[in-house]
Amino acid sequence: MKINQNTVLQGQRVTLVPYTAAHVPRYHEWMQSEELQRLTASEPLSLEQEYEMQRSWRDDADKCTFIVLDTERWSGQACADEDCMVGDVNLFLTDAEDPTLGEIEIMIADPSYRGRGFGKEATLMMMSYGVRNLGITKFEAKIGQENEASIYMFKKLHFKEVAVNSIFQEVTLRLDVSDQERWWLLEQTNHVEEKSYVELKLPAGVLQT
Repeated sequence: MKINQNTVLQGQRVTLVPYTAAHVPRYHEWMQSEELQRLTASEPLSLEQEYEMQRSWRDDADKCTFIVLDTERWSGQACADEDCMVGDVNLFLTDAEDPTLGEIEIMIADPSYRGRGFGKEATLMMMSYGVRNLGITKFEAKIGQENEASIYMFKKLHFKEVAVNSIFQEVTLRLDVSDQERWWLLEQTNHVEEKSYVELKLPAGVLQT
C-alpha cells in the first residue's frame, strides 16, 4: 500500500517503517524457519519471489505492511534497518464489500524479542494507524490454535474469539472499534511519533523502493 511508503511510526519499544527492498534479504532469512512457516501458515519462497512479494505489498491497495524495528537500537541512526529488524505487522483489506474491516497479523520473528511487549506495541500502533488513516472500524486476527501466546495477546487487546476452524486449526478473533475502544486505542498510542522515512534514513530526494 503506497499510503505508508514514507511513514515511520516511532514508539517506545518498536519503530514501524515501510517494507522496502533493503529489508528483503533479512526477511527471507527469517522465513526459512520451519517454526515461522508453521506459525504464519506460509510456504518458503525463493529470494526473487520474496522481492516480488515486497513489491506487491507496496503497490497493492489491499495490503498495508510495516517492518518492526527495535527502537532503542535504531534511534539515532546507530543501526541500519536490516540490522534492527525484529518482525513485521500487516493489515489486509480483503473484504471488497466491507472496506472498514482489516485483518491484522503480527510476527515477532526474532525469538529474543518475544514476550517483552514488542508485539503488543506494534499491534496497537498498527491498529491506531488503521483507524486513523484507513478508516478501519473492525479488526480480525486469524491465529493457529497452537500459537497460545498470540491468542492471549489479542484477547488482552480486547479481541473476542468468534470462530474456530478445526480443519485449518485456526482461531478467529474480532474487535469492533466502538467510540470507547477508539478512545482507548488512541490513548494507548498517544506516545507514538509519526515521521518521514525519507528524511530520516535517506539522502534528500532519494526514495527507496
